[in-house]
Amino acid sequence: MASCRCTSVALEIERRFLVEGQAWRRHSRWQRALRQGYLVSAADGLTLRVRTSALLGEPGAAGAVQQGQEEAWLTLKAPPPSAGGDAFAGPAEPAPGSSPPQALSRLEFEYAIPVADGEALLGLSTARLSKCRHGLDLPGGDWVLDVFEADNAPLVVAEVELSSPDQVVAVPPWCVRELTGRHDLSNAALAARPLARWDAAELRELFG
Repeated sequence: MASCRCTSVALEIERRFLVEGQAWRRHSRWQRALRQGYLVSAADGLTLRVRTSALLGEPGAAGAVQQGQEEAWLTLKAPPPSAGGDAFAGPAEPAPGSSPPQALSRLEFEYAIPVADGEALLGLSTARLSKCRHGLDLPGGDWVLDVFEADNAPLVVAEVELSSPDQVVAVPPWCVRELTGRHDLSNAALAARPLARWDAAELRELFG
């Protein structure tokens, strides 16, 4: 997700939710095909990620669907200094509701790069994943939803980026479980160990 600015430092503040059903689809306003790979993924939360993005659909001025717009980005994420080296601090499974848990906060530095460079860096990545990202028209933050593909299907995760860690969020009913703080479900972790490599007990715990 795009980072928000806190003083002079790029700070990403977000909450994440497991999604069930198809009710979210009426809120989708655009879709992008994302491929991302990890050049660095450390236990303390430091990651260096390359991402390519291609627009799949977006309403145009006359209601037509526009496609194309390929882009590539290089993103560095790290724990904020106050996190004491633990980028994934927070409750393992807080319940969605009006009294939010502490959102996940990370430093984020993102740079546009040529698409050809992004493709080359994807080839050098030690772990990769693909997903379709939808922009949602929900209030109370910058909402996106990721439909994971290939070895991470059928995982669907909604993310909301906030202006402050304690911002109250109106969580839609199809967000059935909070995943904020689940390191095993971070994108970096899913690229290195996708759901296809989880055992039956782990999948039951996740999906119920």
